[in-house]
Amino acid sequence: MTSPIVLLALIGVLYTVGVYLILERSLTRVLLGILVLGNATNVLVVVAGGRAGAPPLVGGAPEAEMSDALVQALVLTAIVITLGVTAFLLALIHRTWTLEREDHLTEDVEDRSVRRRLEIGEQEDEEELDTTGCENTSDTDEDDEDDEDTDEESALEPAGEAR
Repeated sequence: MTSPIVLLALIGVLYTVGVYLILERSLTRVLLGILVLGNATNVLVVVAGGRAGAPPLVGGAPEAEMSDALVQALVLTAIVITLGVTAFLLALIHRTWTLEREDHLTEDVEDRSVRRRLEIGEQEDEEELDTTGCENTSDTDEDDEDDEDTDEESALEPAGEAR
């Protein structure tokens, strides 16, 4: 089975362009990269499925002349998955544009802080750093004020005495 060299070159170009677009910082380019990669995958599956043949209907043609229905089902499934991912990315782009009025992702300040601390050896791994700026969650809860008062009073009492 030989594949047309033009289609193989097209698949290579589509994958190259798709990966290049995904590596950009703009969400719109990431979306275009996902679409191009989806199309490249569809063309790859069709080329890998072999030559075209008669419609895969029982009794319409001999089995040797029929095209493979699995290839068509896989491509249809890939189209639906690409559509779902596209809808999700469009929602992300819309949300980012609504909040920041740009679709270019900038580097997060906390990401830079964690990376800097890892480089200078202040911490062993990312889980060691509390990125909220609080020592524990009780520092941020306003409902726990009554609990803090009772904890302070119990700390002042001698260890042998109870209320």
